[in-house]
Amino acid sequence: MAKIIGENIPNMPWEEPTTDAPVWRYSQNPIIKRRPIENVTRVFNSALVPFNGGFAGVFRAETDNGIPYLYFGKSEDGLNFTFSKERIVFHTKDGGEYKFEYAYDPRVVKVEDTYYVIWCDGQYGSPVLALGKTQDFEHFEFISHPFLPFNRNGVLFPRKINGKYYLLSRPSDNGHTPFGDIYISESPDLVYWGNHTRLMERGYEWWQGLKIGAGCAPIETDEGWLLIYHGATQTCNGYVYSMGAALLDKDDPRKVKYRCGNFVLTPEADYETIGFVPNVTFPCCALADAATGRIAIYYGAADTVVGLAFTTVDKILDYIVKFKR
Repeated sequence: MAKIIGENIPNMPWEEPTTDAPVWRYSQNPIIKRRPIENVTRVFNSALVPFNGGFAGVFRAETDNGIPYLYFGKSEDGLNFTFSKERIVFHTKDGGEYKFEYAYDPRVVKVEDTYYVIWCDGQYGSPVLALGKTQDFEHFEFISHPFLPFNRNGVLFPRKINGKYYLLSRPSDNGHTPFGDIYISESPDLVYWGNHTRLMERGYEWWQGLKIGAGCAPIETDEGWLLIYHGATQTCNGYVYSMGAALLDKDDPRKVKYRCGNFVLTPEADYETIGFVPNVTFPCCALADAATGRIAIYYGAADTVVGLAFTTVDKILDYIVKFKR
């Protein structure tokens, strides 16, 4: 029996499986539908964390002018959300307002007593990772751009390992990026990053043969770090994004212990195959309850809505090992 190392989340959303699949969809999907905020057409590829007895998060919101920004959202049950009417403002260390070109695909990770936000930012028309922080989800501070352009899918580990912060990323290009592997980098202070190493390369399997990218913040278990990521393939009708899983070494996350050759979720439901960008299941967040081993995965569906899926630590780790590459 594997164990999740972390906090108990008794009010986390949950639904029992009706299938033998390693990951199963919530029957009431999508949980965030079109136009949930005034002047916003779509919310997707977003992340939340437990906060003050409920849940708080940062959400990718496509505004009516077509530019994506970050909005704050909160929920008591992880299913029904209230959103801020205005986009999040990050302030620099000198008190000024950080200026966005655009912002999308945020992840939120709690490390000690601080909530870190990692997103893809626009600088001079180029996508680059940006890092900020908050302690109350009311005041947000910009920290830095960890890497040079072009880069996407920044995911921070939820604690220091051997005294260092670790960050996953996917070096990319200035377009839709028909390539990409997951890299891991380390830092003593969240500002200066180095020792960049390729962690996982795009797979030989069809579903992840084009590119891969980190998804949810790694979940610590007594077996290692559970990484839920996305893999994309090229078809005659565009890209297809599926959800994959791997297990990293607990003490040295640069080591991949097991990587599943099968996807754990692929676009099949109408809200995943039909939308602004069809055929996308894009994980950005997972809630993990240490008491029960339950995991709730939030994912963007068709770049249009937010879906929810479930698994348990035993079920997904067994699946990874059974179908390891």
